[in-house]
Amino acid sequence: MKNTIFVGCVESSYVILKHMIENGMIVSGIITMDSSAVNADFHSLAPLAEEYGINCFITNNINDAETMGFVRSKAPEVIYCFGWSRLIGKELLSLPKYGVIGFHPAAIPYNRGRHPLIWALALGLNKTASTFFVMDEGADTGDIISQKEIIIDYEDDAQSLYEKVLQTAKDQVIEFTNQISDGVLSRIPQNQERGNTWRKRSRMDGQIDWRMSCDGIYNLVRALTHPYVGAHFMYGETEIKVWKCKVEKSEVFRNIEPGKVLKFNSETDFVIKAYDGMIHVLDCDKVNLSEGEYLR
Repeated sequence: MKNTIFVGCVESSYVILKHMIENGMIVSGIITMDSSAVNADFHSLAPLAEEYGINCFITNNINDAETMGFVRSKAPEVIYCFGWSRLIGKELLSLPKYGVIGFHPAAIPYNRGRHPLIWALALGLNKTASTFFVMDEGADTGDIISQKEIIIDYEDDAQSLYEKVLQTAKDQVIEFTNQISDGVLSRIPQNQERGNTWRKRSRMDGQIDWRMSCDGIYNLVRALTHPYVGAHFMYGETEIKVWKCKVEKSEVFRNIEPGKVLKFNSETDFVIKAYDGMIHVLDCDKVNLSEGEYLR
């Protein structure tokens, strides 16, 4: 294995790094954070560094002089950067002989950009991918070194899809690490004229509008459930998070307007009319509704 530095600060970073170490791969240095306000799945790598006696550098700016000094002291031949949602500068990108390897859970050049698992579920896609690539100064635009398709089942949510991608990614990392070591790694340039880039999501992208279709609401809820922030609807001035729901299609309530509370079983279990059917909320923040009232 080439002299390697590992960079990351989310759950997938932790899982992949642990898998590498447990499979006998030697990492000479780790760069991570001790907290993050922007990563819902934040996970510092410092505990792994301590457990396995690996030199660790904590930073909030991977491009600053102190961090670059740590990198140079390790003289890495390759850097793995999995789960670091901040720009990496040209100086760092050009330092290791085999480049900086990035990770994006989508079939790039399609669906580059922000929140790939969330967008894939929210848009109701039936497949995505686990992709590793050599990073350049663009956003997910570098040469692809490994890409595996991931099927998205209707029952999948953010957590189950996250786990599917991670399971595939762990195998990929072992495979291409061995290819780098053996000098047989293939790089496939992306066609920069193809594909698309997903934008950053906002709070309003996670708000349920009961005039939406049942599938639209279901997809939004499963996209934003744990480990993410949760879809929500407004009850007066209160934001109610919804973690799980199911679709119940029926012509019985076809003439009923969206947003009406059709059945109230408990503060976390109730049925609401949507545009083309009913949404049965199965898990949410507690809210005391009355049958017959309207959510707006």
